[in-house]
Amino acid sequence: MNDGLPMPRRLLAIGALCCGTALIIIDGAVATVALPTIARDLHVGQSAVVAVVTVYQLTLVMLLLPFAGLGDRIGLKRMYQLGQLVFTVATILCFFAKSLPFLLVVRVMQAAGAAAALSVSSALIRQVYPAKQLGRGLGINSVIVSSAAAAAPTIGGLVLGIAPWPWVFASAVPFAILSLFLGRSLPAPKPRDTRFDVLGAVMCAAMFGLVIGGLESAVHGDSPVVSAAIVLVGAAIGVFFVRREKHESDPILPIDLLARPVLALSVVGAYTAFIASMTLLLSTPFRLAQMGFSPAQIGAAIAPWPLTNMIVAPLAGWLSDRIPAGILGGIGMAISITALLLLGFMPGDPSYFDVAWRMALCGSGFGTFLPPNARLIIGSAPRERAAAAGGLVSTVRLVGQTTGATLVAALLAMNIGAGKVPALVAAGLALVAGLCSLARLRPSIRNPPKDEIEEQVSTLKQAR
Repeated sequence: MNDGLPMPRRLLAIGALCCGTALIIIDGAVATVALPTIARDLHVGQSAVVAVVTVYQLTLVMLLLPFAGLGDRIGLKRMYQLGQLVFTVATILCFFAKSLPFLLVVRVMQAAGAAAALSVSSALIRQVYPAKQLGRGLGINSVIVSSAAAAAPTIGGLVLGIAPWPWVFASAVPFAILSLFLGRSLPAPKPRDTRFDVLGAVMCAAMFGLVIGGLESAVHGDSPVVSAAIVLVGAAIGVFFVRREKHESDPILPIDLLARPVLALSVVGAYTAFIASMTLLLSTPFRLAQMGFSPAQIGAAIAPWPLTNMIVAPLAGWLSDRIPAGILGGIGMAISITALLLLGFMPGDPSYFDVAWRMALCGSGFGTFLPPNARLIIGSAPRERAAAAGGLVSTVRLVGQTTGATLVAALLAMNIGAGKVPALVAAGLALVAGLCSLARLRPSIRNPPKDEIEEQVSTLKQAR
């Protein structure tokens, strides 16, 4: 049984993880606000400057699972600290960017550092907290992620109001240094002496990069044939990659974990939930703008979602240490489906309050679902596969959010993205997530087979 770190070292380690996660999320999202200014100062088109955001997201998705596997081999703490260091150096270099190509290269470096840190952060959380408090720890981390993402536009706007756009990136450097300093308190579990599958890592990155990049180009580009070809190549690599991973003892893509029905259902539920939340959050501003809301009013109307999430997520994480995740997830998605339907069928001329309470209800539903779901994925994985499980959680979140953004772009292109359709689509996706959550309550799925339990006990005895 993991008893976590002793106090007060545990508090310092929690501070390092929270600070590092917040910095990575904020610096990854804050660039969105600065895009028009960057385009003007670097003399590039608006369509080209969007690559500042997309290249970051794509690199992050491509590298999370490979770095999770590498973290097992070189040590979780070393991987996290190395990622923070690379991220900090790249952030400083952003300050000196005078051209778009240089800025894109630096953003790739940033994303590589972020991927290294995020790939092992969940595994480190499992080491920091006692086993009986794992849900609480993941709930706090979920709050950090959601609140940092919500705060990023505000921070970017404030910095741009008083300084040139490079300061949007550089202003985070002092806090990154603080995270590195506090990181000395992080646990340092012994690295695993196993071979790192370089070819598998390359194939994993290629699969995600080509499929997601192809889908993005299909929505934003003007050559559907080329986009389809890119997706098909990525899918072909993916098929070969998955078949190859089935025969690996320590696969980059954790096929061994996904073979467990309870974890597979949790991953599918998380993926559909993230698509649903991103679909609503990205489409709502377009809908409210058509209804006559100003930009400030739109931001204020959406704000109850992350604010409510900040309260509900740690509570749900705390409850997940006592109540089955299947029950909490089912309740959370029932709340979200109700809220999404209410948002879909809002009055034609809603007031601020009409939107705000529906967004708060929706945020509370997703906040009830996601931390217990993440706890089940990470807590159910064998300890030696904790980094792989954590990398899987982060990858599913990013791929789900990217899929949601692509879905919204497609709905907008079909002229149905600024009405009630996105909310109804999100409700359907939330229903899938809820059904996956409730399915985990079946004894045949919730309880592992006897031979699997004996294998875990044997592995634990050997580790001792």
